[in-house]
Amino acid sequence: MKSLLRLAVAAALTLAAGAVFAAENTPVGTWKTIDDETGKPKSIVQITNEGGELKATVLQVLQSDEGPHPICKHCDGERKDKPVEGMNIMWGVHQDGDVWDGGKILDPKSGKVYKVKLQTDENGAKLIVRGYIGFSLLGRSQTWERQQ
Repeated sequence: MKSLLRLAVAAALTLAAGAVFAAENTPVGTWKTIDDETGKPKSIVQITNEGGELKATVLQVLQSDEGPHPICKHCDGERKDKPVEGMNIMWGVHQDGDVWDGGKILDPKSGKVYKVKLQTDENGAKLIVRGYIGFSLLGRSQTWERQQ
């Protein structure tokens, strides 16, 4: 009877560890965005899952050519001339196996909207964010770092 109890406890711990690993191997969380051209941190972004759809909101701008509180000068529609901090910059992303795609991402600096594909790396410590037009091969990637 004791060995059965030990086996049950071991199985429960294994399942719990797997759930923790799976939770970290998702884009959901807080990320430091890294500029793919300069290698410098640009902002802190929060990715949330709302009904199976990932969305990203800028929590803080760390570096900008426009100063500490930039606005989206080149954006269209409701985002035009709005503060970048607090702005939803990614929407419509859904999980497809080990990647998340099907959505859009906004570059607040240029105001352009791109298709986006996300993939975690290093057991969820890094996020590869690929913005592209048309095919995924025609685009650029940034590596974001998970924040604790």
